[in-house]
Amino acid sequence: MTLGDAAMFAQLSPKSAEIVAHTRTLLESGGYNSFSYADISALVQISKASIHHHFPSKVDLVREVVARYRAEASEGLGLLERQLADPLKELTAYADYWSSCIRGGKSSFCIAAMLAAELPTIPPEVASEVRGHFEDLSAWLASTLERGAERGQFHLMQSAPLEARAFMSSVYGAMLAARGLDDPDAFESMVQTSIDRLTRNR
Repeated sequence: MTLGDAAMFAQLSPKSAEIVAHTRTLLESGGYNSFSYADISALVQISKASIHHHFPSKVDLVREVVARYRAEASEGLGLLERQLADPLKELTAYADYWSSCIRGGKSSFCIAAMLAAELPTIPPEVASEVRGHFEDLSAWLASTLERGAERGQFHLMQSAPLEARAFMSSVYGAMLAARGLDDPDAFESMVQTSIDRLTRNR
């Protein structure tokens, strides 16, 4: 998926957009197996048959939501790179984005992370988009760390791809800890520790 793919999605009707928004919230809070079309019907206040008109199956709906989420994330990461043009600032801005989301209650967990925990049980069409999200993010982090290492901003103990996966793990682990501890501030402190490790020997 490229950074321009979000713009390639067909524009949703107002009702379809509402269905997608509610589905995204349900995925974030409980994952794929936590809700049904009956739950969406109650939230959107239309019949289950009407939801099937917009999205024939739950697989179609969730795949659409995750594909859009993946494209939005890729565009956001690309925007950081274009606007900041500084690897350390880009990495910090990425962490700050999630920190502000978690503290503000707007988005306390990445839906791709929630779905990754369900990979053995979710449909392959959805699983493919979930894996794609992590591949996109891992590639961006590796590129950012590599560029930063060339500038002397980061000190990498391992290859950039391995360090990228380690940092990605710290971000998602911090999300889980913040939720488990019911402490939004835990995310920021834990991820900052990972950034400090990368910049310690500058």
